[in-house]
This record gives sequence, C-alpha cells and structure tokens, in this order.
Amino acid sequence: MTTGHSSRADANRRRILDVALTELLRDPDASMEQIARAAGVVRRTVYGHFPSREALIGTLVDGAVAAVAAAHAAGRAGSEDLAQAVAGSVLAVWKVADRYRVLVTLAQRSVTVQGIRERLAPVRAACTELLQRGLDEGVFVSPLPAPALAYVHEQMMFAVMEAVNDGLLDAEEAGRSTAVTVLTAAGVPASLATALVAKLSD
Repeated sequence: MTTGHSSRADANRRRILDVALTELLRDPDASMEQIARAAGVVRRTVYGHFPSREALIGTLVDGAVAAVAAAHAAGRAGSEDLAQAVAGSVLAVWKVADRYRVLVTLAQRSVTVQGIRERLAPVRAACTELLQRGLDEGVFVSPLPAPALAYVHEQMMFAVMEAVNDGLLDAEEAGRSTAVTVLTAAGVPASLATALVAKLSD
C-alpha cells in the first residue's frame, strides 16, 4: 500500500527527472541547483533522490534507453519484409533519440561509453537477430557478421546525433537519412533504400 508521503516523493522524483531533462537539453551544463530551482524544490530535495549529477544523468539515460527499446520494437513489429523492419525501427528510434541527443553527449561524459553500450545490449541483440535473418535470406549483404553490423548501425545513430548537434544535419531530415544509410550499409541498393524509407515516412 502506497502512503501519501511515498506518493509525494515519487511525484517529486518524476518531476525532477522531467525538469532535469528539459534543463539539460536547454543548457548541458545546468547544475543541480539550477535543476532544483526549475523544479520548484530546494537543492536538498534533488540530492535526496539523486546523490550526484552523474546519478541523475544516469537515471535519465536509463529512461532514454527504455524509450529507445520500446520504439525499436514498435518500429519493426508486424513487418515480414526485413528491410522494411530495419528501416521502420530506425525511423521509430530516431523520433525518440532526437529528443535525447544532447543527453547522449552528456552521458558519454558521465555514464561512460561502456555504460551506454551495456544499457543498449537488448536493443543491439534484437537488431542482430533481424540482421542475421536478412543475411541468411540474402536480403542484406555485408562482409561483417551480424553482431558487428548491428554495432556499426548503433554507432551510425550516435554519429548522426552528433552531426545534428553540431549543425551539420537538419533534425527533420536526420531520421530518414539515417534509415537510408543503415540500409545501404547492410547492402540494400541506395535507390531501393531511398524508396522504401520514403514510403514509410509518408
């Protein structure tokens, strides 16, 4: 049974996380004091839930990874066409990842790249399975084995996020561009990949 105190604590925690994400996306160097002020609580309350800024960012990354995993599953669900399933999963993931792209840069400072890699292991496993089926059936062609190709696809997504952060690519176009690039990296002809992604984006 949930008490009123624990309900308030949970509500405070959720609010702090929501506000922290907004503040960090606006100002990647936002301090715990800035986040507390924006959330309408004292700094001690923030530290009561998150002992450090790194712990707060780590919790936000956990939420981002959960959202990415759900999007990846939804994007590939119901598609028997393996190329379409890959493209659909990339497009779905980008819609979520675009919101968190500044957070990824922060996480690489606080959580470490290895920590992010470990959190994304279930998504990478699902991607590997999809790519392996495509390689086995001749839908995809690559000199890389499926696990390595899945890792390359993951890193391409991170690279696109950085490109958008640096103003090299428009965020609106980034999802479609990434989906086409991922498919071509898996050996799908560029014209077919472009047409498929355009169809899914309509």
